[in-house]
Amino acid sequence: MENLKKVLLVVVFTLLYSGVMAQSQAAVQTAFSKSYEAEKAGNYTSAINELKNVYNADGYFVNIRIGWLYYLAKQYTESIRYYNKAISLKTYAIEARFGCVKPLSAIESWEKVKEQYVQILKIDPQNTVANYWLGVIYYNRKDYMNASKLFEKVVNLYPLDYDSIIMLAWTKLNLNKTGEAKVLFHHALVIRPNDSSALSGLKLIK
Repeated sequence: MENLKKVLLVVVFTLLYSGVMAQSQAAVQTAFSKSYEAEKAGNYTSAINELKNVYNADGYFVNIRIGWLYYLAKQYTESIRYYNKAISLKTYAIEARFGCVKPLSAIESWEKVKEQYVQILKIDPQNTVANYWLGVIYYNRKDYMNASKLFEKVVNLYPLDYDSIIMLAWTKLNLNKTGEAKVLFHHALVIRPNDSSALSGLKLIK
């Protein structure tokens, strides 16, 4: 009889817990639905507040979503804060890191942007977006050797990607590798005939 009472108590508590969880999940789904509607209407403050009503600090999804909404609202410091929370919750996920790049770029915090791309490439070395934009950062800093390695990786993966080809061509030219630069500029012209950047580069090669 005593064992039967224990079993019944476990069943009752299980049912109660399941009911609470179901209500909680329903509330979260409703909050996200209202948040999406508010975002579409351009009411970012309302979209954020809907999520804060069901906010869980340990929730990856809610943190990355609020980070995005604060970015749209141009509240970049808050956006970065929530993206960083998401990153700390799933350290091997790269989407929150890419998200964090947006507000960091908006405030021109290029060193921290670079750090995010470096971390992304540690997780996913072949990621073409991170390779390309980290290459652009190095190029703008006149670090042509490192820029060249990154652009080459993208071009090897996507030989018809104009942006990477033209950046690699200019990088090679700045490294005084004019033969390689010439080939790449001509390759860019095949993809985009009469491309002004490629033609300008060829004019500089004697």
